[in-house]
Amino acid sequence: MSSEAMSRGTLIAALAEVPRRLGEAARPGTTWAAPPGEWGPNEVVRHLIAVETDVHQARLADLAADPGPHWDWVEPAPWSGEPGLGLEDLLTRFEALRAATLTIVTVLDETGWARTGTHARLGVWDVAALLRNALEHDEQHLAGLAIGRRDEPRSE
Repeated sequence: MSSEAMSRGTLIAALAEVPRRLGEAARPGTTWAAPPGEWGPNEVVRHLIAVETDVHQARLADLAADPGPHWDWVEPAPWSGEPGLGLEDLLTRFEALRAATLTIVTVLDETGWARTGTHARLGVWDVAALLRNALEHDEQHLAGLAIGRRDEPRSE
């Protein structure tokens, strides 16, 4: 099902599944063959952390505070906070941030869902469009992780 055709509940459920899927795709103990200049699992998760806070949560806050915010194109670099965090801790951080995002949207009434902002390149977005964009972005990075993953052979 395309994200455009998803109901509110299905869209929220799909976004809620991303942390689990991300953990599977980026799991520790996996060998990565990221091409030069591409991101490995830590960088992808750090990027998703930055996008969750600097893009999705920021835009939801804009919608709550401003009757018609305008947004530029934003593609954050990987989050640079706490450089010593390992992959498991990064995954936990992303999961908590995604849960916070979903808490924001699940309490919105119809008026809240109908609020709109204007993206400089992509036009007018309501909350559902913002969330569809989030899911599409997540899917792109999940697909990239699947391409770079090389499962270690298991000894029996």
